[in-house]
Amino acid sequence: MKKHIVLLPGDGIGKEVMQSAKEVLAAIGEEFHHSFSFETHDIGGAAVDQHGTPLPQQTVEACQKADAILLGAVGGPKWDQLPSHLRPERGLLGIRKALDLFANLRPIKGFDHLLHTSPLKEEVIKGSDLLIVRELTGGLYFGTPSERQNNGQSVVDTLYYSRKEIERIVEKAFQCAQQRRKLLTSVDKANVLESSKLWREVVEEKKQQYPKVKVEHLLVDAAAMKLITNPSQFDVIVTENMFGDILSDEASVLTGSLGMLPSASLREDGVGLFEPVHGSAPDIAGHGVANPIAMILSAALMLRHSFQLEDEARLIEETVESVLNAGFHTADLNLKIGHKVGTFEMTQLIIDSIKTRNTANCIMSCYA
Repeated sequence: MKKHIVLLPGDGIGKEVMQSAKEVLAAIGEEFHHSFSFETHDIGGAAVDQHGTPLPQQTVEACQKADAILLGAVGGPKWDQLPSHLRPERGLLGIRKALDLFANLRPIKGFDHLLHTSPLKEEVIKGSDLLIVRELTGGLYFGTPSERQNNGQSVVDTLYYSRKEIERIVEKAFQCAQQRRKLLTSVDKANVLESSKLWREVVEEKKQQYPKVKVEHLLVDAAAMKLITNPSQFDVIVTENMFGDILSDEASVLTGSLGMLPSASLREDGVGLFEPVHGSAPDIAGHGVANPIAMILSAALMLRHSFQLEDEARLIEETVESVLNAGFHTADLNLKIGHKVGTFEMTQLIIDSIKTRNTANCIMSCYA
């Protein structure tokens, strides 16, 4: 298989973790006889510095021609004082809109060896394995008008959704639930918001097409509480843009570190942008200590969702888990036992394990 991938390293640690993902993909290509070609472009703060805009037109055009896109991270205090249209985050919102990446998938699964790093009790989070499906190109973040009025003394932000926008994200969530444990939780605020009332109507209509999927509705405040008190009750959660943004960040505490969480943003034909949930972490950029796992797992999501390479994706995920279970970790996990390694060492452990297909033997030979 031949695939062309656009790399958007972005800012801060983005360049470091992107290199890790590229090297892991090269190893997968060698093992499974695939050819992955790469092309790098600017986005975010790096693009502002080089091109005067967080999303250059050449970046958009390259992404439109790609089979998939990998993104590192954007933003940092260096650009905090810029006008809103020049903020690095505008590049991320812009590329999502330009490519119509309407569905954001955030798998959240606790690794047994790392459960004690979570601020939650182990008995609460053990067995948690859920997927948050977030609508990504509509809602409050994209509504117009969004402006200050009355000489800046009042503001208006508009939450807008069309039925079609809701239908396609709900459909995607049902498809995901069908392939997992067949439980879909739809999160809204239907007791207050008209948009949520329409959302709930669409879910009720769509469930007739998926009789094997059990559906439940939760108000967002109740969902936020249950996500912390009983996360194992969830399988697939589907919700609108802002609620999904908040709930997926809340769910990150289940893993103990944002450095462990990948995500996928897909359009209807399967082409997607894949990125770690963590930020650019400029305070540790260039020190070789960044955790590359979320970026590597994002590459695995790319193999699965854009290229339909399930065996290759599963090998990466299983290898990552095996390396962690063997006691290797980066500084962000704050473990008092095991072997603390840097970005390069963690990446190399994963690559060597992929090549040998036997993580335990590889680790013993690497650290004998």
